[in-house]
Amino acid sequence: MNKGITTLAAVLTCLFFFNFSFAQTNAQNTLPKWAFGGFQRPAHINPIISPLAGSRFLDPMSNKQVGWEAFYTFNPAATVKNGKVVVLYRSEDMTGDSIGTRTSRIGYAESTDGLNFKRSGKPVVYPGNDSQKEFEWPGGCEDPRVAVTENGTYVMFYTQWNRKVPRLGVATSKDLVTWVKHGPIFRKFYNGKFANIPNKSASIVTRLKGNRIVIAKVNGKYWMYWGELHVFAATSTNLVDWKPLTDGKGELKWLISPRKNYFDSDLTECGPPALITKNGIILFYNGKNHPGDGGDKRFNGNSYCAGQVLFSLKDPTKAIGRLSVPFLRPMEPFEKSGQYVNGTVFIEGLTYFKDKWFLYYGCADSKVGVAVFDPHKPAPPDPVPVL
Repeated sequence: MNKGITTLAAVLTCLFFFNFSFAQTNAQNTLPKWAFGGFQRPAHINPIISPLAGSRFLDPMSNKQVGWEAFYTFNPAATVKNGKVVVLYRSEDMTGDSIGTRTSRIGYAESTDGLNFKRSGKPVVYPGNDSQKEFEWPGGCEDPRVAVTENGTYVMFYTQWNRKVPRLGVATSKDLVTWVKHGPIFRKFYNGKFANIPNKSASIVTRLKGNRIVIAKVNGKYWMYWGELHVFAATSTNLVDWKPLTDGKGELKWLISPRKNYFDSDLTECGPPALITKNGIILFYNGKNHPGDGGDKRFNGNSYCAGQVLFSLKDPTKAIGRLSVPFLRPMEPFEKSGQYVNGTVFIEGLTYFKDKWFLYYGCADSKVGVAVFDPHKPAPPDPVPVL
């Protein structure tokens, strides 16, 4: 009897110290009322898209069959078409030896439940002998974001990469398969001043109308947030040509920037389309942690985590709320291995589907994952590590 009591006490002691240890390494994360979440990774689902060596495509530039999604598949856009979720994902072939040296194309996958996807087998946006060749070859078409107008025109913003200067390009489609490329988005304003500087990552403002996310206007114009280091903005009247916002000196106006000692201390890069809510405009963004003294020591240096910032609807340049810790961070093995071992959850696609919000993201620049927010049963956001 005494031996049994001793054994039980030992077990309880172990459990106590295990729980204490867990509490010391992870703290509960609480979101403000304006923020979205928490998002939960569905069990036994991720990653939802991984490289396929067997997919072959006749490349119009080389006139050769290439394994267009053989190396990595990541950084997805997402939308809904005919009752299905469509994910448009970046793929890399095996022509190079490091990040930025392979050719990227954009693939197509669809799902009836938002979790299990059937792929088309060939890319839908890629470098070709077309009007955009000088901007897209040999680097390719990268990191799409997609949204839809009320009349059903899909608008995709993506990075045109010629291995010299990355530029934001735009393309439109009625079916998400056949796309019309319109080229770099900043060429027609300020004598092209901002067309030939590095520009990436466009998050056009949208709103939920019924059960559809549609492109919206702000103060009479289409509005986007964009940028990789800082967050900038631009407006448009036709969704194709965009006028960057400038300050009093004629330079790009900074709306938010990296914060010292925060998870976004190195970069603040725009994510999926921004969303109008009753509280304002939520911009979902990707924050890169500085690897040195200026970073948040609770997160890996150079890791990418997901943040949110709230802008005023009356003045969409004014940030009125911002998360101090990420709501989604690299936690799973597939988010911390592959092409980017420091850890990456890189959010680019957000859909509203069957009364839930589906967030699609790149995992370590290697695969595609999904996390789901049920407004009726919110999950807790990812916990915050404690030093």
